[in-house]
Amino acid sequence: MNLSNFVGGSSKRYRQDTRNDWTMFMFVSHCRYNVFRKESTQKACEAGLRENEKFGFKFGPIGFAGTHVHFRVDVPKRYSKMQAEIMLKRSSAARIFKEKSGFLKRYPDRHFWSGYEHHESVGVEMEAADWYIKNQEKHHGLKTIRDVQLTFSQTAANRDTAGLTS
Repeated sequence: MNLSNFVGGSSKRYRQDTRNDWTMFMFVSHCRYNVFRKESTQKACEAGLRENEKFGFKFGPIGFAGTHVHFRVDVPKRYSKMQAEIMLKRSSAARIFKEKSGFLKRYPDRHFWSGYEHHESVGVEMEAADWYIKNQEKHHGLKTIRDVQLTFSQTAANRDTAGLTS
């Protein structure tokens, strides 16, 4: 039997590797409080999500929309979607409570995320998913409050601004 005559089921060729498990998640804050209006909260949540990179998670863009967060993540094969959701919610909530201690007044039981979550497999539609995630502010008509202060090294001039040297 000559196997060279048999062709695989799909004739489409994709430029990116499709052997991964890229998933777009949406997590909603408990009671849909508008908690992601400040940049500092967004950065704390993102840092908490990225703590899972040590377990093999890979992140695409992360977009915040007042009451919820959208993000694309490559879930390692050893974790189910439910396990991934638990890990991601736990680490991000812990990081938010650590960095934003005022949240304990609103969430005294430390129940930051609502029970609702949405996930869908991204597949080859990554550009469309990334565009949607990156444009959350515009989509919901929100403005992020820029409350993160820059450190001295980020604001220091690269050249002599006083004009003392020529």
